[in-house]
Order: sequence, then C-alpha cells, then structure tokens
Amino acid sequence: MNQDRPEPTVRDVSDWWSTSVSRIEPNRIELRGHPVQDLIGSISFAGIIWLMLRGETATPGQERLLEAALVSSVDHGPHAPSIAVARMAATCGIGLNNAVATGVNLLGDVHGGAGEQCMALLGDVRRLHQEGTDLAIAAETTVAAWRARSKYLPGFGHRFHSVDPRRDPLLGQVEHAVAGGVVDGSYLHAAHAIERVLADGRARPVPINIDGCTAVVYAELGFPPPLARGLFVLSRSVGILAHAWEETGQGRRNKGPMPPWILPTFTDGV
Repeated sequence: MNQDRPEPTVRDVSDWWSTSVSRIEPNRIELRGHPVQDLIGSISFAGIIWLMLRGETATPGQERLLEAALVSSVDHGPHAPSIAVARMAATCGIGLNNAVATGVNLLGDVHGGAGEQCMALLGDVRRLHQEGTDLAIAAETTVAAWRARSKYLPGFGHRFHSVDPRRDPLLGQVEHAVAGGVVDGSYLHAAHAIERVLADGRARPVPINIDGCTAVVYAELGFPPPLARGLFVLSRSVGILAHAWEETGQGRRNKGPMPPWILPTFTDGV
C-alpha cells in the first residue's frame, strides 16, 4: 500500500462505480430513475434502449423511428460474415452464448462500422450546408474529400442489391417523422444530396444502403456516431441468435466455411 495514500473507505469504493444508469439495492431496481416494476409491460424494447442510452423517455415518434431502424438491420443471411461465423461456431460445442459472441465480435470497421462512418459523412455535408454552402455543392465537396481518402463511400452502394429493399420503407419512416415534427430532416436531405451526386452521369446509380439509412435515422434522432455501431450490434444480435439457434438443430458438427467436398484452391506459394 502506498504510504502517501489513505486507506480507501466504503464511499471510495462506491464512488468508483458511480452510475446514473441504474440503481440496484435490496428489493429495489431502478433504470434511469424509473422503478423497473413501472417499466415492465409499459415500455417497448426500443423504448428501454432509448431510456438507457439517453436518460430520458422517448416520445412516441422517436420510439417508432428507432424501432424501425432496429428492425431493418436485424439480419442479412449467411452472406454476412457475422451470421456465417456464428453458425459455424454453433456446431463446435461452445454453447449458444459463445456462438452469438463470436458473431458479434466480427462487427468491426468493415463489417458493421459503415453506419458510424456514414453519420460522419452526412455530418460533413450538413455542416457545410449550415455554414451557407448550397446543399448540392456541399454534397459534391464532401464526396470528393472522402473519395480522396478511400474508394469506399460508407453507407452507399451494395455488393448484393442494386437497390436495397430496406431503403424506401426506412427513409419513408424518416420523411413521416419530419412531417410530424419529430426530426428536422437535415441528415435526410444530406443523404439525398449525396445520392444525387453519385447518380450524376452514371448508367447505374449508387443508392443509399441500410447502413446509410440507419445512419440517417440515428443522426436525426440525435445519437452520436459511435452509438450507431452499438445500435447495429443490438439489432444484428437478433439475427445472429436466430441463425445460431437454427444451426444447433441441424445436427452438423464442426461446420466449415464451405462444404467438405469443395477444396480450397492450392496456389503453390504464388
């Protein structure tokens, strides 16, 4: 023990774990100041996510928009690495919780991080526009700056879909929220402006994808960009769990990434 430091008190230890998220005492559970018995049966799962992250109760419009985004990105089949690896893990005897954790642990910058990155992209367009730049020019300037750093533009285009089937219904929910005064629509306008830039002179447009759509939602709702990834993890965990559970009932053991009669190409060190 450092002789210059006093012995820690019970209050020191208590303060070490100070939190405004929850209060847990004998016969007492409060979440953001709300007794859990008052929340059970009276708040949706999307509503409790908002409450826990934001420390306040969502309005009905905010809750509906958040729920729409969470539903939209639940699953994208075994094409998604997080789903595929969870299914493989489920056949290795490690338990359902470990299979889900294996899938979640693949959600990084490339697979799962585009929503957070797109929020920053949209934020750049919005900032220039709010500073007085015409929206179309703000979008062109921002796209050029981002493409100077990377050929990938987060939140736009899809390797599997020419038009993401989740785009229209989710952005439609945002438009409905704008009309109802729930959100102001500035990030939605930024996203449409980028789409127009990407469609200019192209035979095939590059529409916004699900990462971009959810980025619009989370930005419009006032979530900081890092939480876009956290919210995606919450959403995709549902699909990961469903696929892992299905795989446990199919009887496979040590499932690999491809059927065993298909062998990897041997390159002879080239």
